[in-house]
Amino acid sequence: MIIKGTFSKINAWLHLWLGIASGIVVFIISITGCILVFEQEIKDLIHGDLKVAAQDEDQLLPPSVIHRAVSKAVPGKEISSMWYHGLDKTVAVSMDSDSTVFVNPYTAEIVTFQDHEDFFHEVDELHRNLMLGRKIGKPIVGWATTIFFFLLISGLILWWPKKWNKSNRDKSFKIKWKAKFKRINYDLHNVLGFYVLLIAVLMAATGLVMSFSWFSRSVYWVTGGDGGPRKRPEKELFTLSAEPALVSADKIWYKVRNEIALHNKNNVIVSIPEKPDELIYACTDMFSGFWRDLYFEPATLKLSARSGKRLGELSFADQVRKLNYSLHVGASLGLTSKIIYFISSLVCASLPVTGFYIWWGKKRKKSKKGSL
Repeated sequence: MIIKGTFSKINAWLHLWLGIASGIVVFIISITGCILVFEQEIKDLIHGDLKVAAQDEDQLLPPSVIHRAVSKAVPGKEISSMWYHGLDKTVAVSMDSDSTVFVNPYTAEIVTFQDHEDFFHEVDELHRNLMLGRKIGKPIVGWATTIFFFLLISGLILWWPKKWNKSNRDKSFKIKWKAKFKRINYDLHNVLGFYVLLIAVLMAATGLVMSFSWFSRSVYWVTGGDGGPRKRPEKELFTLSAEPALVSADKIWYKVRNEIALHNKNNVIVSIPEKPDELIYACTDMFSGFWRDLYFEPATLKLSARSGKRLGELSFADQVRKLNYSLHVGASLGLTSKIIYFISSLVCASLPVTGFYIWWGKKRKKSKKGSL
């Protein structure tokens, strides 16, 4: 019993002070996460001009036509890739500048320009590295997430009722809305923290995979993977082709849509290589946060060994690794999971606030007793 009591005190002390130490960073990460959950939906709502009247897929213009139209309208800018978003949306053309050109996929008419560094770019930078840069900000976010992961476990220990009687169950699972603010605040921290625990642990763990390579390797090993460093593909040698890059891009675009894509075949990214001996990148099967990276040999336009496999062809460990981002942002089940993640992120943002108020209230109470 003494050991159990000592453990409880240490756990409570660590939960308090680690929570205070990481509170501001956790609040920022969680609030920005709330915004980023619905990034695409908000963009679609704000930028209604990026939608076009859907036509038959045979009417879609190939990359070469889109490329020539943008090059003529914006001379001197190097085009790196074109993203076909579907039959009812414009093609996003990425250039070597800080903007993206959106083009009607049926007429090659330029619809609008957008700055890369828009509102959501700034929110994403804040979420990933507190806008302090990768060298400084990313480790801070990573270790704050590590602390938050521990706080979730220690919080569960603190939440766990000593006895599972009706009174304790009510305190653990229900918010007493008619009580005083102090009690309501405690319930918001204690009860809501429990309800979002599983999602919060998932968000924290997937965030740590992106923050620390050692954690990523550990998860890969636990899920049945090798666990060692990723093998770099051997350098591939090619016989250079005299075929122009735009003709190759067209052929790859047709090939991906008609022979390779399993899902959303009109949602495809095609890159324009800078050098004639460079692998040509494409991306397809973008659904529920998953995407398949493809690399084509410039001479034969055959799939390179570097190309990603279909999700069903991957081992369980590789599936977990590939779906890590999807699991982190809540894209796995579409709108349903996004709503769940939004609410969970909002609760996570409230935990440092309600937790701080609990500590502040106890501190004030002790100060009043000491002054008597």
